[in-house]
Amino acid sequence: MFFRGFLKHPVMVGSIIPSSRVLIRRMLEPVDWSRTRLFVEYGPGVGTFCRPVLDRLAPDATLLVIDTNPDFIAYLRATIHDPRFIAVHGSAADVGRIMREHGHEHADYVLSGLPFSTLPPGVGDKIAAATAEVLGPGGAFLVYQFSPKVRAFLAPHFPRIDHDMLWRNVPPAQLYWAMAAPAPQGDAKVD
Repeated sequence: MFFRGFLKHPVMVGSIIPSSRVLIRRMLEPVDWSRTRLFVEYGPGVGTFCRPVLDRLAPDATLLVIDTNPDFIAYLRATIHDPRFIAVHGSAADVGRIMREHGHEHADYVLSGLPFSTLPPGVGDKIAAATAEVLGPGGAFLVYQFSPKVRAFLAPHFPRIDHDMLWRNVPPAQLYWAMAAPAPQGDAKVD
């Protein structure tokens, strides 16, 4: 299914093989699962990250996945039977509207393996901006890529971006954790 998806939509899939277990573990390490109520994934493909996320997600939390490929969405709906799971056929650029349609105002984390460097002009910018808007205070945009070009899309919207390289993935992956601004600490008391 993943390979067929790559052949039909190579610009949108970005890799010929799914992510490795090492990549999954490393990308999800910074997530504070105890405070996560909504986890969003862009481009879930065949669900490589979906099951590990659901394994960690609290019973009252939600995993909302968005993909432009209707074949992947149909596959996920047919194979993942979990009341916390919602699969939507749509664009990551519309994440705010999609979240509101499902009763959510903000996301705690958004994960993406979308190939920003090969998206049509303007789409990567729209996705980065939309993601920054929907993340709650202290949230993060978790991005794994095979090109470092994604930093240019993230930098205008996120005050802090952590980066790492995962050489043990095929192909080696660039890992980014773009942090939303923290919650305000309140007014400082002046004596």
